Amino acid sequence: VNAIDVNLEFPARTLQLSSPSTGPSIIEIWTSPPRFNNQTGTIELLGGIPRGINVSNGLIIKLTFRVKSTGSAIVKFSDASRVLLNDGLGSDSLYQVQNAVFRLALPPPAGPIVVSETHPDQLKWYQQVTVVLSWASAEAVDAYSYMLSAEPVDFPDDTSEGARTGVAYKGLASGKHYFHIKALKDGRWGGTTHFGINIDAESPAEFSVEVKPSPKTKERQPIIQFFTTDSLSGLDHFELKTVPLSSHIVQTARREDQPLFIEIESPFILSELELGAYDIIVRAYDNAGNIRETVQRISIVTPLFQFVENEGLRIKDVILIPWLWLWLFLLLLLLISGFFAWWIRRLHHDVDSRRTRAEIPSHVKKQLAELKEYRAKYGKMVILFVVLFSTLFLWGEKVSAQDIEIGPPVVTTVSRNISNEEIFYVGGKTEAPSAEIIIYLQNLQTGETISRRVSSDKRGDWLYRHDTFLSTGTYLLWTQAKLGEQLSPPSPQIQFQVQPTAIQLGASRISFETLYLLISVFLFVILISLIVYIVFHGVQLRAKHHHLRKEIRDVEESIRRGFAVLRRDIEAELAIVKKARMSKELSIEERLQEEQLLRDLDAVEKRIGKEIWDVERVEGND
Repeated sequence: VNAIDVNLEFPARTLQLSSPSTGPSIIEIWTSPPRFNNQTGTIELLGGIPRGINVSNGLIIKLTFRVKSTGSAIVKFSDASRVLLNDGLGSDSLYQVQNAVFRLALPPPAGPIVVSETHPDQLKWYQQVTVVLSWASAEAVDAYSYMLSAEPVDFPDDTSEGARTGVAYKGLASGKHYFHIKALKDGRWGGTTHFGINIDAESPAEFSVEVKPSPKTKERQPIIQFFTTDSLSGLDHFELKTVPLSSHIVQTARREDQPLFIEIESPFILSELELGAYDIIVRAYDNAGNIRETVQRISIVTPLFQFVENEGLRIKDVILIPWLWLWLFLLLLLLISGFFAWWIRRLHHDVDSRRTRAEIPSHVKKQLAELKEYRAKYGKMVILFVVLFSTLFLWGEKVSAQDIEIGPPVVTTVSRNISNEEIFYVGGKTEAPSAEIIIYLQNLQTGETISRRVSSDKRGDWLYRHDTFLSTGTYLLWTQAKLGEQLSPPSPQIQFQVQPTAIQLGASRISFETLYLLISVFLFVILISLIVYIVFHGVQLRAKHHHLRKEIRDVEESIRRGFAVLRRDIEAELAIVKKARMSKELSIEERLQEEQLLRDLDAVEKRIGKEIWDVERVEGND
């Protein structure tokens, strides 16, 4: 070979490169000095051998690392590493690499033996931020000197801390800590013992749950994806629970024995679900047992609207609306929307005009005057009442509570945003396994308070699901734990809303979605009825209009024929008058009659036109 391009990777959290030294090396020319980065954990080596070398093994470089913390460390070659042959072509001959795995442990005890009842395993991570340590020596000693630091190997000073054999550190920050101790005997200090403490009191990073194809889908087995990280102890596993919210699913699930949570990996395909709403609860656990929980609501539905190519719009697999009818319906909606837009704009302009003139309705002025009178009359009494109430409230807080050993349950899961057609649920953890959890629900509108009981499992997890739908309104939720005859203090109160998305009619419930569908069908029926009505009357109108025009044409034709007959009669009269004029001189009366006939003939010709005579000639020829 005659050149190398090697990239090494090491964990920056546990190792730190302290002294890279080329020293003796088969590399004769370094194209660039060896480079390293302790923040990213990378080393770059680039060099060559001009004449090449052929050996079974050769020293490239010596690297000395400093151990930052206990655990495991992998030093490996990256995929970009290359070793080039001295063949004039620069062929890559690095076909196999051997990475290294190191177990980084503290030196064996050289002083007192140290144990911890809160953090016994030096390689594990723990949630507790209070550390209790105890120690002992094989022989009697005079005193001890100890310290707590962030360095894996450190040495306490020669100042005596006394002869006690235990210590507790409270409120330690998350991270790696190291306890160092040595013993004094006969005026001489002995060796130092190092003890590792790993604390992770922080939950994994917040994350979201992605549902494919969508949270509201017709697919019975949707796919969920999720991802998160943990900066200290690292992720251990994920757990999932599917909580049904629809009553018919809850009754079926109540008969089945299901685990509270199941362990999963992303992506995860849910088991086949029935139609209805569900809450998908995903918990991320780190190696210290901390939990981060995310809730994603999904709905398995029959598609309300479905576009069918070349056919129309399908509604709930029941009704198929042809495209033509759909377009007519949309056109009608546009016309109605345009009218309402004009109406609202007119109202808006009217309101703006009133605001510009600063007009206040008379009943509002009257209420304002009454308000001022009542404030002047009762203002001081209200202030006095508030002061008295606050004093009593604060005085009541001074009552000391009894010392109770059980801590209140921790609520980690609650269905805050639900409707009155979805099942309410709440869950969490308690420090006492197999304890009885009492859940209190108070409706702030009615003042009604209900309580339910559920037991926690061996891990302290518990989950309660309400049997029926909650009525709409604002609720307060709090819990207590009961172990034997001991009750824990109440947990902090949680407020949530139950939104109205269903109408209650006696014992029946109609969801707004169903109501909207019925209204849409009703409007659609009205629209079709209007169209049928318009078409029916249009056909009738066309037929009657055609019949009327035919009758008018018949009348017009009769009138024309009447005028034609009248003209022939007038011409016949004129012919007689003309023949009489040729034989004798007409009298005054006959002349007047002739003039009248000519005037009448002229009026008839103007009324019926020249084509009448053409028709008459044709009829005469016939």
